[in-house]
Amino acid sequence: MARIDRIEKIVKERFPNWEQCELEDESHQHAGRKGMESHFKLLLVTEDFEDMSRVQRHRKVQGLLEKEFDNGLHAFTMRLLTPQEFEAQEGEFRSPDCQGSKKK
Repeated sequence: MARIDRIEKIVKERFPNWEQCELEDESHQHAGRKGMESHFKLLLVTEDFEDMSRVQRHRKVQGLLEKEFDNGLHAFTMRLLTPQEFEAQEGEFRSPDCQGSKKK
C-alpha cells in the first residue's frame, strides 16, 4: 500500500467525524525526493478538534504517523481545523519551502 493511502486510512479511522480531508503528496516538488513519498500536506476539518489547542492537534496527528516518520516521511504540513475555523479561514494553504526545493 502506498504511503499516501496508509496516511489517509490512519487519519480517517482516527477522526471518523471528518468533514474535509485532503492529503497531497508534494514529494515531486523537492530536490532528490521524486517518487520517495517523503513530503505531504494535510487539510483536516473535524469537530474532534473542538477542545484541542493547535499544538495538541498537531501532536495527535504526528503521533498517529510515528511509524511513517520512522520509515522515511520527511515533511508533513498540516492545517487542522474545526468546522467553524474552516469557515472563517482566509488565504491559500501552502507548504513552506524546504532547503533544496524546486519551488523557487
